[in-house]
Amino acid sequence: MAVRPAATPSAGAGAAAHRSLGEQLRGGLWLPIGVVLALVVIFSLSSEAFFTVRNFTAISGQASTLLIACLGASFVVLMGSIDLSVGAVVLLVGAVTVKVLNLGDVGALALLVAIGFGALLGALNGAIFVIGRIPSFVVTLGMLSVFTGTAWSILEGRALRFTSYDFEDLAIGQLIPAVPNIALFALGFWALMALVGFKTRFGRYMYIIGGGEAVAATTGIPVKRYKLYAFMLSGAMAGLAGALAVARLGAAGPTLGQDLLLNTLAAIVVGGTSLSGGVGGVHRTLIGVLIIALLDNGLNLMGVDQYAQMVIKGAVVVIAVLIGQDRGKVRVMK
Repeated sequence: MAVRPAATPSAGAGAAAHRSLGEQLRGGLWLPIGVVLALVVIFSLSSEAFFTVRNFTAISGQASTLLIACLGASFVVLMGSIDLSVGAVVLLVGAVTVKVLNLGDVGALALLVAIGFGALLGALNGAIFVIGRIPSFVVTLGMLSVFTGTAWSILEGRALRFTSYDFEDLAIGQLIPAVPNIALFALGFWALMALVGFKTRFGRYMYIIGGGEAVAATTGIPVKRYKLYAFMLSGAMAGLAGALAVARLGAAGPTLGQDLLLNTLAAIVVGGTSLSGGVGGVHRTLIGVLIIALLDNGLNLMGVDQYAQMVIKGAVVVIAVLIGQDRGKVRVMK
């Protein structure tokens, strides 16, 4: 009687068992979480000032502006595009917010003005991108210059201050001891955007468009409209970040948002959202923001000069792309 050969694993099981290291790292959050823990340990051993309540309060304040600015931009990257104008929107909205506050003490209403104005700037980006059919990289790079120049004209090359203590308390007040209010805003909006990504039609469409725009169009998804929505959301969140940054600093200056061009993209990519689109999401951006914020803070405490810090952060972005980018899904960025 012939002996039946032992069953062999299916092709799918074999593929899963022999996944590349990059595929395994893309599959979960353990790597970026491990990086956060490693940075905490390294900087704690390198500087006595790092692992203190005062320093973590400072980190939470610094990271909050970055997190809020990344929330909308994460959806843009998720759909396979890019927004390089986030820092410029923060600067322009920050300058306008100070002007509004100095016209009258409107308090928290200035946040609504900032969100609305930011959404308009995002809509301008999105309209040029969608209607003009120009790559998002080119559109937002050009508008970065337009927004920055406009903001510098408003500021006239100097920092503008305001005197609304109620507005300052929105950022530097502490409803929870040792936790600035801006951190509560950031975590609250992060949770809201994570729900949008998981539970709404908009969030699902971002994944589908990023996974394959042609397929999304054939299924009846209004791709152009949702692209416009994504850029409007990016602008709105950048506007909120600009207003809260101004509230935290007490002024809007020409350098406001200057570091966000690299840091927003770095945080989104390091968190695990692929530049090719369709992979990741805003829920992962929080971890990327923590990594960038810890790097900034720890390197400053260690006395590393700003030029070396730029080199280190740039290297981190490149390594993150090498690990997280699915090179089997190569296509031109939209």
